[in-house]
Amino acid sequence: MSEMLSEAALDQLFREARTFNAWLLKDVSDQQLHQLYELAKFGPTSANASPMRVVFVKSKAAKAKLGQFMSEGNRAKTMEAPVTAIIATDHAFYEHLPKLFPHADARSWFVGNQPLIDATAFRNATLQGAYVLLAARALGLDCGPMSGFDQAGVDAAFFAGTTVKSNFLINIGYGDAGRDLFPRSPRLSFDEACKIA
Repeated sequence: MSEMLSEAALDQLFREARTFNAWLLKDVSDQQLHQLYELAKFGPTSANASPMRVVFVKSKAAKAKLGQFMSEGNRAKTMEAPVTAIIATDHAFYEHLPKLFPHADARSWFVGNQPLIDATAFRNATLQGAYVLLAARALGLDCGPMSGFDQAGVDAAFFAGTTVKSNFLINIGYGDAGRDLFPRSPRLSFDEACKIA
């Protein structure tokens, strides 16, 4: 675990990776989605809480259902993408803690403490969504993460009757660099964003 990744791997994950808005007509297999999750699930979360839930929207029927809740600027690219991952949060995640964190009674930390449940769920599911994005890139896939959708509508359509709520979406596939790829936007420098204390 002590070896630095190659420059090519760092480019693929970070420096050369882009947010894609257009997609090649190339399928993403169910096996690839399984591989993606099997990598992403190992990213750390508080008390191994693992509150993220994902719906990989692939079928025409599911895409049509999702499409009605997309903002105008996000609809076409979402319909074109081979897969759209709904990154969601299970607000009853703590019910799984006896399995996921068996060496302490972690469930009791959360029961009846809604502010702690909500903060832990949102923070850690968001982290896990970022792990999904990096896992996809590691497998040679491109991503287009986004907000810009009717969360209440998506929740009613995909998570009705559950404790799961949508957070954000990631279009996944093989990006078309020849269409709708904007120049890379600037980033803050180390000194603008960081301090060493």
